[in-house]
Amino acid sequence: MLSLSENPPILTPEVKSLTELSGTWWIAYTRPRFEKAFAWDLYSHGIGYFLPMYEKTIFSGGRNRHLMSPLFKSYVFFCGTEQDRYIAMRTNRLCHTVNVADQEQLVEELSSIEAALFSKSVVDAYPNLPVGSRCRIASGPMRNTKGIVVERKCTRARMVIEVTILTQGALVEIDADILEPLD
Repeated sequence: MLSLSENPPILTPEVKSLTELSGTWWIAYTRPRFEKAFAWDLYSHGIGYFLPMYEKTIFSGGRNRHLMSPLFKSYVFFCGTEQDRYIAMRTNRLCHTVNVADQEQLVEELSSIEAALFSKSVVDAYPNLPVGSRCRIASGPMRNTKGIVVERKCTRARMVIEVTILTQGALVEIDADILEPLD
């Protein structure tokens, strides 16, 4: 188990946002529990990547331990050239890569997840695409993020930000009053 400081950065450190990365996006399906090692490999080769992780606490060895867990188990998103993809495949940490037909949609969805992670919102994994009312966040650091409301209690709401190509999403807890419905 890695300490918090031993984890790879969520995003390639050379950029401030994943929208600054150029090239073709691929989705790497890693061997089980190899997401962080693969991200370190990409980092060492200078290949742009996005590994969404959230902090979670587990009870182990008689105490609480804080760790970073990948939001999407066995998936890492990376961007670059065909040569970069070849280098990634040679790390021996991947099962395969997934070609992304709609590059713009993937970047938009990943940008929403990036905004949720960097805004310090409560984020958790949501393994299936939800059914519910589509909405948009009207203000704040996650402004214009689109998703589906799955729960609403008093002043708080839980919204799922989808990554449709994976049929998974990220569950974000936010203030309910900043949501507006989408038509």
